[in-house]
Amino acid sequence: MRCKPSAFPIEQGLKLDKGESESRVNASQYRRLIGRLLYLQATRPDITYSVNILSQFVADPRNNHLEAANRVLGYLKATPGQCILISRAGDPVLTAYCDSGWLGCPYTRRSRTGYMFLLGGIPISYKPKKQSLVSRSSAEAEYRAMASTFSEIIWVRWLLSELHVHNSLAAPSFCDNQAARHIANNPVFHERTKHVEMDCYFVRERVESKEIIPMKISSKMQIADLLTKGLLAHQLQFLLGKIGITDLHAPS
Repeated sequence: MRCKPSAFPIEQGLKLDKGESESRVNASQYRRLIGRLLYLQATRPDITYSVNILSQFVADPRNNHLEAANRVLGYLKATPGQCILISRAGDPVLTAYCDSGWLGCPYTRRSRTGYMFLLGGIPISYKPKKQSLVSRSSAEAEYRAMASTFSEIIWVRWLLSELHVHNSLAAPSFCDNQAARHIANNPVFHERTKHVEMDCYFVRERVESKEIIPMKISSKMQIADLLTKGLLAHQLQFLLGKIGITDLHAPS
């Protein structure tokens, strides 16, 4: 690959828009590149957020989009042996992390949901997704992310039971937004939460049935940040270490 190695796949705080003032690039080449990255992200959660952002521009790619894609290639060039290390140790306990990037899309102003599920400390499911509605506050965006995560937890628990991996314990779901956790644990609906009332009822049902427990976590330890924002190199490597991502080519 003719690109310089990079310590991170996307610049922190980068807001890619349609780039209408930028020159057009070869659309077929850009689509082939993004298509290959989409396959690769299945085993590389560290590039999932970057690829999710870049895939929005396959219809009309511009020079700024290609430059950002080259940054991902530079990161892959610097970390060719990075992968998920699956350990035999550890109990099959399901743990969830959820986060949102408020107003993350610069031209629709929709927030982005990101969740990651760990089974025995190993990532088994992760996804960034643009929310369907514009959130009027960061708490609303976080709560919508929490509701989406809860829905996926229910499905994953059913799938695990079909595979005879039974877990009767409540699944902890870590969220770094205090307001969202308070709404989830408070049965009283306030005036400001009426516009997310359906999500409130859904989350409250799962909390009251003790299937899922919203848990506090500091923003620095929030693994789902990998799926909702660009990170500096040291924070990126710190979070990857928390989910067992290992560089097989790194000197021992």
